[in-house]
Amino acid sequence: MERTVSATPSGVRGTARSATTSPHTPPTPNHPLRIAVIGGGPGGLYAAALLKRLDPRRTVTVWERNAPDDTFGFGVVLSDETLGGIEHADPVVYEALQRDFVRWDDIDIVHRGIRHTSGGHGFAALGRQRLLEILHERCRALGVELRFASEAPYPAWLTETHDLVIAADGVHSTTREAYAHVFRPRVAAHRCRYIWLAADFPFEAFRFEIAETEHGVMQLHGYPYAADASTVIVEMREEVWRAAGYDVLDAGESVGRCAKIFADALRGRPLRSNKSAWTTFRTVVNDRWSAGNLVLLGDAAHTAHFSIGSGTKLAVEDALALAACLEEQPSLDRALAAYEEERKPVVASTQRAARASLEWFENVRLYRDQPSRRFAFNLLTRSRRVTHDNLRLRDARFTGAVEREFGCPPGTPPMFTPFRMRGLTLRNRVVVSPMDMYSATDGVPGDFHLVHLGARALGGAGLVMTEMVCVSEEGRITPGCTGLYTGRQTEAWRRITEFVHRRAPGTAIGVQLGHSGRKGSTKVMWEGMDEPLPDGNWPLVAASPLPYKPGGQTPRELSRAQLTDLREQFAAAAGRAARAGFDLLELHCAHGYLLSGFLSPLTNMRTDAYGGSPEKRLRFPLEVFDAVRAVWPGERPMTVRISATDWAEGGTTAEEAVEIARAFAAHGADAIDVSTGQVVADERPEFGRSYQTPFADRIRHEARVPVIAVGAISSWDDVNSLILAGRTDLCALGRPHLYDPHWTLHAAAEQGYDGPGAVWPDPYRAGSRRPRTGRTDAPKPRLTLGR
Repeated sequence: MERTVSATPSGVRGTARSATTSPHTPPTPNHPLRIAVIGGGPGGLYAAALLKRLDPRRTVTVWERNAPDDTFGFGVVLSDETLGGIEHADPVVYEALQRDFVRWDDIDIVHRGIRHTSGGHGFAALGRQRLLEILHERCRALGVELRFASEAPYPAWLTETHDLVIAADGVHSTTREAYAHVFRPRVAAHRCRYIWLAADFPFEAFRFEIAETEHGVMQLHGYPYAADASTVIVEMREEVWRAAGYDVLDAGESVGRCAKIFADALRGRPLRSNKSAWTTFRTVVNDRWSAGNLVLLGDAAHTAHFSIGSGTKLAVEDALALAACLEEQPSLDRALAAYEEERKPVVASTQRAARASLEWFENVRLYRDQPSRRFAFNLLTRSRRVTHDNLRLRDARFTGAVEREFGCPPGTPPMFTPFRMRGLTLRNRVVVSPMDMYSATDGVPGDFHLVHLGARALGGAGLVMTEMVCVSEEGRITPGCTGLYTGRQTEAWRRITEFVHRRAPGTAIGVQLGHSGRKGSTKVMWEGMDEPLPDGNWPLVAASPLPYKPGGQTPRELSRAQLTDLREQFAAAAGRAARAGFDLLELHCAHGYLLSGFLSPLTNMRTDAYGGSPEKRLRFPLEVFDAVRAVWPGERPMTVRISATDWAEGGTTAEEAVEIARAFAAHGADAIDVSTGQVVADERPEFGRSYQTPFADRIRHEARVPVIAVGAISSWDDVNSLILAGRTDLCALGRPHLYDPHWTLHAAAEQGYDGPGAVWPDPYRAGSRRPRTGRTDAPKPRLTLGR
């Protein structure tokens, strides 16, 4: 909740320390006895109760600027995991919560008038006011001092006079802002407006519904929190909110209009407000959560979008972790460090899931034309925490219906359905991603490449891609890179493609063509990635004369004549690739290499016809694509790999990535391989599981072109989820195939699949079952005898 700090400490004589100084580290006992809590929300109250219960000698005071019966919002959802922690730490609070919880299992998704229900999810909710009452009662019973309608003294004064100060003052935390130089907060606003409301009847399930209005898509999130009440959140993008006139309506008119738009969901009943206002969600991240004897908790430290129901959950779990660390560690500084170390990874994971969910709802308009059941599956799996496999465990009926609608034959996981591009049909949706091996001599692939690519072809993937194969000697990244600029190289590649076609029939092999540009003439990866060679360097060329790293070699800006030469080098390499027997060709326009360098505004500073606007930056890569497509056999597909974002300010935007994809598709690209980054050395990627797939998802739906998703896709469950939700057509995996060349066949075995989408080579068929690791057939006990 929003708080303001009073200008002078309430009831305190003397001079308060400036709020911009660092928190105090007083000579307190290792075990804090005098504790101040700023903010009386669920996290602050629960922390106060826990700490007092653990040591009744403690003096714990909570300052809350609002009255005890003031609250914002309506219902609160808690997970079974959080409830388990509460039960273990404080059975009194747990029992009180149990008496008031409303529980349900189903999620209803309404899309264009069709409702689909998915069960087995398990939710528990109660009113926020009731939650606060329970915590108030528990705090009073334990002897915690609660000061309502009372501004907290300056945090600087509190840190001087208390052993520990807990700042639980919400998303608008003034404590956090007072010490911004210490905590280094980053607050990001997002694209949707939303409002918290309530309905005076209980929904039967967690309900998601979209309304396609003349102004744009609006969505409702609703769930019961009492026997006679439900929380209702109405959300829409900012531009839809303004177009619909909500920016000029008063509160009553806004609530009335929302009730009218979602009249079917509300059964014609009205909505009510509780000091509700339209707002924009803000994601809060802090580099540090503690300093001296001051620590952040709950929304003051972090926020996660309401669509995954995590705010109160995270705050309560923070309180549990903080109390435990204070008990377990020998000193306050060790305890606060342990608290951060424990909670930060958990919160970061939740925030990644929340960000994925938030962005899904921001872009819900992209999915409205999906079949309604597939739309429902897409919504349920939006955060990547609910996946195809665990949704099948929760509700096999619903998941089976989605699979049938998608076209999965009985017993066939989505990843083992075929996919066709031109004259090539891939037997499954798994791609071995291009991975540089840096193991060639004079650009010639040798026995290593035969074994490396051959093993992965035998391993069951539908498509095996080579590393980036360079179109000229000067276009290599390192001296160990392969090429297709000589006849000897062509014959060496033919040896590999013939092995794949002969020994792994049904597996396709593709070549990725590229030129290093300004990222060439470097050491092989394990000797120093992107580091210049100590000697034997060759000159570099690029769109503009910018070195990739400070101190690196500065490339020469390509002249018009050199652009023509390069275009011919790509076309010549493509002709050799066709003669070598490759089934598919991918043009590498990503990761800061030559063609990528033309596309990004961070690396293309040209003032001629090949620089400036996005259309001009596209010009040379499209010329190369056309030259390659002209010599590449018409029945064989071509794909293009792009970096959909540079992960750097001023770089390629998501909107530009869509336009880049559209342009290549218009010129004949059969799919876009959507990667990100590696364009500039000072990038700041947002790593995480499947972190690049939202870019592929957006390109697929906006550009209407098939896509290959890549980037930290590590499990067959992820692949099934992404394919079935319609976020991608193919999934490219790199590191998992380094760990296990037979990753695809093992994925089939683990799912009990034995069909045309994953065929074991005859010599390997005896190993198609997982080896047993111990006895599993011991007799089970059948009788229990009393004494």
